[in-house]
Amino acid sequence: APFTSMYTKQDKTEMGLCLQTDFYFQYTECDTTGSRWRVAVPFNPGESFSCIAGEFLEMSTQECTQCAAGTYSLGSGLRFDEWDVIPPGFSILVTTPENSPSKYDSDSCSSAMWVARGSYLESSREECTISLIYTVHLKKPGSVTFDYQYVDNSILFEFFIQNDQCQEMNPDSNKKWIKLTSHGEWGTHKVNLNSGPNVLYWRTTRVTLGSKVIKPVLLKNIWIEGVAYTSECFPCKPGTFSRNPGSSSCELCPRDTYSSRGASSCTHCNINTHYASEGSTMCKSRPACSEKDYVQTYSTCDGDGKTRVLYKWLEPQICLDSAPGAVMLPPSGQREPCPPCNPGFSNKDNAACSACPPGSYSDGVKACQPCPAGTEPVLGYEYKWWNVLPANMKTSCFNVANNNCDGLNGWEVAGDHIHSAGGRSDNDYLILTLIVPGFLLPLTIQSSSGSECGRITFEFESSCSSDCEFYFMTDVDKRSTNVIESWDGSKAKQTYTHIVTKNSSLALTWAFQRTTQASDVRQFVNDRVKIYSITVSNAMDGVASVCRACALQSHQAGSSCVPCPAGHFIDKDSNLCQECPPNTVLSGHQLYGKEACQQCGPGSKNNKEHSVCFSDCSFAYTDSSHTLQYDFTALANTGSIMNGPSFTAKGTKYYHLFKISLCGDEGHKAVCRDNVTDLPNEEDEVSSRSVEAFLCQSTIIPSDGRGLRTSLSSQSISLADNFLGATLEKSLSGITARPELFPSPPERMPDVHFFYRSPQGTASCERGRNAVVLLRCNLKKTARGDIFVPSECPAGTCDGCSFHFLWESSSACPLCSDADYHTIEGACKGGVQDTVYVWREPRLCTGGQSLPLKKTSPCEAVDFWLKVGIGLGAFAAPLLISLTCYFWKKNKRLEFKYSKLVMSANKECELPAADSCAIMEGDAEANEEAETVYSNKFSLLAKLKAATIKGNEKSSEAVQLNFSNSDKSVWG
Repeated sequence: APFTSMYTKQDKTEMGLCLQTDFYFQYTECDTTGSRWRVAVPFNPGESFSCIAGEFLEMSTQECTQCAAGTYSLGSGLRFDEWDVIPPGFSILVTTPENSPSKYDSDSCSSAMWVARGSYLESSREECTISLIYTVHLKKPGSVTFDYQYVDNSILFEFFIQNDQCQEMNPDSNKKWIKLTSHGEWGTHKVNLNSGPNVLYWRTTRVTLGSKVIKPVLLKNIWIEGVAYTSECFPCKPGTFSRNPGSSSCELCPRDTYSSRGASSCTHCNINTHYASEGSTMCKSRPACSEKDYVQTYSTCDGDGKTRVLYKWLEPQICLDSAPGAVMLPPSGQREPCPPCNPGFSNKDNAACSACPPGSYSDGVKACQPCPAGTEPVLGYEYKWWNVLPANMKTSCFNVANNNCDGLNGWEVAGDHIHSAGGRSDNDYLILTLIVPGFLLPLTIQSSSGSECGRITFEFESSCSSDCEFYFMTDVDKRSTNVIESWDGSKAKQTYTHIVTKNSSLALTWAFQRTTQASDVRQFVNDRVKIYSITVSNAMDGVASVCRACALQSHQAGSSCVPCPAGHFIDKDSNLCQECPPNTVLSGHQLYGKEACQQCGPGSKNNKEHSVCFSDCSFAYTDSSHTLQYDFTALANTGSIMNGPSFTAKGTKYYHLFKISLCGDEGHKAVCRDNVTDLPNEEDEVSSRSVEAFLCQSTIIPSDGRGLRTSLSSQSISLADNFLGATLEKSLSGITARPELFPSPPERMPDVHFFYRSPQGTASCERGRNAVVLLRCNLKKTARGDIFVPSECPAGTCDGCSFHFLWESSSACPLCSDADYHTIEGACKGGVQDTVYVWREPRLCTGGQSLPLKKTSPCEAVDFWLKVGIGLGAFAAPLLISLTCYFWKKNKRLEFKYSKLVMSANKECELPAADSCAIMEGDAEANEEAETVYSNKFSLLAKLKAATIKGNEKSSEAVQLNFSNSDKSVWG
């Protein structure tokens, strides 16, 4: 306010007038003309020009004034809800991968940006990081609120705030990462802001790991509170109006009306020739009706149990059946018998189908009957006849750009199936929702510790000529919606099953979109998806189509049903609970009969509750010659391997993180958590988006992959829910190990194969996934060892369904036994002998039996038997000498007599008669010296004799020998 100089400072103070030291100046936000005002603001907190919603600060009077009709104001707030162009003040920052393995063109992301689509902003589908930035200076603490649609976790969507120093505010807040929304639904995100400068960032990062079409992030209705004083009111955008002065918002024009900018009321269309959707800016001419404008349905069953085919126009009807060339609505069909009720329902006196009372059952054809004694109803939903939409199902239509199809049925019943409806445009989301309040297991198995609460099974087929997509989603406790599976294009008739493992309220959603491209002209109205049946087991408020035997308390008649303890089945003969045999597990929740207990695979055992087969870290293998014992306790804790890096087409670096729970701890499982798309709630710090399995996988984007401040984990999936067994064989239950994918083992010790399976089917793996962990003995590795993936398939799989891993460890070697070492005995030294034990080479064992210590024992230098031999030799030597001498002398006498006999025969030229062969006395002495002279033989005795004679040569020379003539002739 201006000051008059005629007053002194004291006068002004006494009169209550403001001094220049009592206020300061600040600027308003820019108005629609690009200008702003300089406003004097008092220092006294009690004095303020803050205006409430629906008012603005009139600069000339410095007073708050109500907005006129057709305009609105947020007081100290800003709202951005028109997106024909990106409003002034917003900027876009695009970044490319910082660590690409190859150098990309600097223009690779030049076309990436946030795109204005009229009523919302759409993020880029390019594989780049795109930030939408808005800077605002708050004069008081405020907040920012915005609506968004985020359905595809292939895009990382984050919202954060920086100050004017480029420092992120509250970097650890859970508000940074945005949660996923359902297809066709908008979420709302609100973050508190501090006073002062705030730089707001909406940032998306696409990470494409396949060729799947990406769904962009959508953004609208940005509302900022706490800004400087508003100096003007904002006109209502076209299609809206504000009827009364002082409005804080504008209303949408009703159907068949329209408005221009700044309207205080909406103008009606000529409904006979024109129409307008809700929030329209103009009226459109009604087209001539065609076959695309009506649908076939069935009437409700009448008192005679009859129905008929009906045809009705799509609501609201926008076509003219009286226009030239228009088709007429076909007449109703003939009356025909109503289809039977769905199982668990019955119709009495041809009335509408009604649910059977508790404790009774029906197949849908017969009347409800009470369950017999000793049985209990099997509760659930089984919808296979679609004369009317079940009471716990609802259908809707949604379009991201507008509300044109609000109020339309997204699906239509058609007798033996339910199919997607026409909608308003080809890019509408046609939504079918089934609400399950919770799950209630049958009384007999309520004590079971199995992880399965229920199963959802549905049969469907799709026929498309465009890029249609069919989604199946779940929303647990209304926290966050997860896309369980999706199918694109035409699909043959097939069945899909989803297992529910958490007992909580559940919203099941089926959504169908013909195309993602918006168009005013309908081209794919005949593209549709049909669902033939939907079955939900163990639904809390379900009905029964059958009753099954339950466990009885006793054999007495009229005994009531009782729950079986965990791990027990119902004996068919007695209907009493009996525990499953060892090494078996219960198959799901079917407990009737011993066959409900399924055998665990080789090398596995059951936990206490017979709910899961697992390895207790021990393994044994026996062949014809020996037994190998293994102890894998050192591998019990969860092992992990992060392979890569890999790069997307645009160069974003990512890794695959695998976690393996091999054995031990009653079958504990590894956990893969998603820290992006499902952050903890403020009330519940435990994230519900985590995968527990024997083997699971997460996609990791490092902090340097996109300039992020922390590594991101997302897209967690289970690869192995069930342990099938461990064996040295290469095949088990239809799964085959592929050791050829890995280098040959350095040792000849056999590998141990751990086989796993995940039965949950997917669009790419209809039979589910399976995995094989190959344990290989390597004494050069540590006890924990190292995990490897095939070099040919760095993602761990070559086909996307079968995964293979090699775990090399010293703990994978068999336990040592006495067959793995041999004994070495040392020499006897000083009466002491050492015995040592040495491992056989190459050593192929670990742990187990330890190598015995060196053994020392007393010994003698000469062995006992050696002593016995020496003694016998000493005794035998003299004896042999004596015998030798005796036989030598005797032989000498015989030779002498023989010589004489030969000589006498030569004298007479004939042999004399042999008077006697005996040697007379004295003959030996007389002819002793001549014995050897006449001998021609050199026997052993002769040689000994010659040696004796030689020794007595001197005495022999003194003897005179006399020979006769006959003797000489013999010599001659």
